[in-house]
Amino acid sequence: MAKESKEKAAEKAQANGKMDPEKKKQLDLAIDALEKQFGKGTIMKLGDDSVAQVPVISTGSLSLDFALGVGGLPKGRIIEIYGPESSGKTTLTLHVIAEAQKEHGVCAFVDAEHAFDQVYAKKLGVDTKSLLVSQPESGEQALTIVDTLVRSGAVDVVVVDSVAALVPQAELEGEMGDAQVGLQARLMSQALRKLTGVISKSSCMVVFINQLRDKIGVMYGSPETTTGGKALKFYASVRLDIRRIGQLKEGTDIVGNRTKVKVVKNKVAPPFKEVEFDIIYGEGISKLGEMIDMAVEFGIIKKSGAWFSYENEKLGQGREAVKTLLKNDKAFYDKIYMQVRDALMNTKNDAVFASAPEEEEEEAPEE
Repeated sequence: MAKESKEKAAEKAQANGKMDPEKKKQLDLAIDALEKQFGKGTIMKLGDDSVAQVPVISTGSLSLDFALGVGGLPKGRIIEIYGPESSGKTTLTLHVIAEAQKEHGVCAFVDAEHAFDQVYAKKLGVDTKSLLVSQPESGEQALTIVDTLVRSGAVDVVVVDSVAALVPQAELEGEMGDAQVGLQARLMSQALRKLTGVISKSSCMVVFINQLRDKIGVMYGSPETTTGGKALKFYASVRLDIRRIGQLKEGTDIVGNRTKVKVVKNKVAPPFKEVEFDIIYGEGISKLGEMIDMAVEFGIIKKSGAWFSYENEKLGQGREAVKTLLKNDKAFYDKIYMQVRDALMNTKNDAVFASAPEEEEEEAPEE
């Protein structure tokens, strides 16, 4: 009798387009076991609105914060930001540092490329006087510095710029042209195995900037890959692919780039969202331009041809004219900002941002 009633319940649930109650019970138990073992957010339905409640640090971009699903980059996690040269990778990390410092966070910048620009960082809002900066001589030294800072429990954000510049000591001591196969990948794999647990306990965010390389002999699919082996892909909770997709001009002068960011991996919210914003030379992410785009998207500001209007009142012709207006009128800027923010809070991610194509399946790093 009990077996028959279970079968009837299953048939009834199937007829109503619902999951078999017994299967649902088993699935819930499996999910609970996974979350108990690996943490909240290990597995989730892509359509779920409820996401892991984790402390975050803003990226400095309203649209990217929203696309990440939790309002920014999660603390206590490993983040990877990668893309072609001059795409805005370092700019984005400097904005993250500036936002963390606004919340009285302690930040460190491990400059493996030996190319940190203090003047540019200051323009982006970074308090360079309190920023910890290190320029290590080898990959081992850089990762030891990261490990020590994280274990101190006193640092909120550590940025490593970049993985490609983490040269193993053996390679530095060898002759030019010597084959050093897999040294950097093994170094990264070992370091990340040690770091991942400590980072979680200390609530310190570690951001790795990475470069792109081309795989040789790839006939189908993208030939692009990141440096440092597969370990970072595996251990990162969030991976952002940042690309320059156009130029911004004032007359004949190029004043910035139009930038696209894809959330290609996200362990704390549904991934595969993508956003676009402007990066202005010497200023960083253009919050004005981004806000105008989102206001148009939500219908707060109307666009007809090149003209922009708000509540049937013309604001100006062209996006730059509206940016100038908002820049000079603080009250109007605050009004539009609050309306955009309210619209974001009441809208699902899928309704605003396009989904990016899924990445190839990741493999666990070789030990």
